[in-house]
Amino acid sequence: MEMLVTGALPDPAFWRGKRVLLTGHTGFKGAWMALWLGRMGAEVTGFARAPDTDPSLFALAGVEADLVSIIGDLRDLAAVEAAVAKADPEIVLHLAAQPIVRAAIADPVDTLASNVMGTAHLLQALRVAPSVATILVVTTDKVYRNAGDGHAYVEGDPLGGKDPYSASKAAAELITASFAATYFAPCGVKVATARGGNVIGGGDFSPDRIVSDIVRSVMHGSDLALRMPGATRPWQHVLDCLSGYLLYAERLTIGDVLPAALNVGPAPARAITVGELASRLLAALGKPTDFAVRPEARSVEMTTLAIDASLARRELGWRDRIVDDDLIRWTADWYGKVLAGAPARALTLQQIAAYCDGEADRVAPVSSDAASPPAIAPVSSSQGSITP
Repeated sequence: MEMLVTGALPDPAFWRGKRVLLTGHTGFKGAWMALWLGRMGAEVTGFARAPDTDPSLFALAGVEADLVSIIGDLRDLAAVEAAVAKADPEIVLHLAAQPIVRAAIADPVDTLASNVMGTAHLLQALRVAPSVATILVVTTDKVYRNAGDGHAYVEGDPLGGKDPYSASKAAAELITASFAATYFAPCGVKVATARGGNVIGGGDFSPDRIVSDIVRSVMHGSDLALRMPGATRPWQHVLDCLSGYLLYAERLTIGDVLPAALNVGPAPARAITVGELASRLLAALGKPTDFAVRPEARSVEMTTLAIDASLARRELGWRDRIVDDDLIRWTADWYGKVLAGAPARALTLQQIAAYCDGEADRVAPVSSDAASPPAIAPVSSSQGSITP
């Protein structure tokens, strides 16, 4: 039996019965996180805006069944305070954000309000939360001042942000550190930030993301166009990223002395370009591997981006487990089967179980027939699957 790369995993016994406030539970990463926490027996309250894509993993996988779902806006301090009071959390996982670079360029003020003031509102509300022990704020690999030289950034490198999204997340880092030092450290509350890489995996339907753009081209039988096929990113599977977040929060809560910020990204390897990722995923879905190139005039997106997660590997014993060909295979497996009518909830939980059990061969390759539906019809959470 083929096994996944070994490494520390979150402990279900630790999470069982823990009261967790999860922001962003209606998003791509947040939905996966909610299902994983539910599988471990955590008592989760989610706070987020309604899903902004149709379909969404939140609806397809029936995530609302696994938690107390509060639909609200981080920009509304009163709503945030009410959610914190209702959840009475021991652990807070702050994943909510406006995460799309091009959306931030189109509307920088909304992104700043969500990512900067939204984080400040949450931290302000948590100042009076009686049971909170640990707050983990998730930012991004884009928080660093990127010189475009291919340097793999480490936690001590200067923060920056050439575009509004990157700047908003760098600002969230500074705000979190200031609240930690001023309010939470004197009370013994652990506060940290996790800087995740470029996450891929099943269930992402967001606009302007490479995997969801590929899937839409498959669903609708349309041509794929890439803006920057030569760009490189630190690609990692959503389960690897979330595993790092959970381990970090777990270890902080039990009292381990850890850095206040950790990169959570893939091990150093040959850089995979956007074009190569697209071709490999199209091939895995049984589709032609060609694409058009349509550069965007005056783009501020960086050509190269890399982070060094050695500190997380050393401090947490964590490492990415879905690597190389498996990264493409697990992603294609989810989309191919769901497009063919498989229930998204069962498939997502199956991948979580396979990840935790270390069994790579429980994810089978997708046949070309499984990915052949030409279109997709949005469905409600009660249906649980995508139908052509």
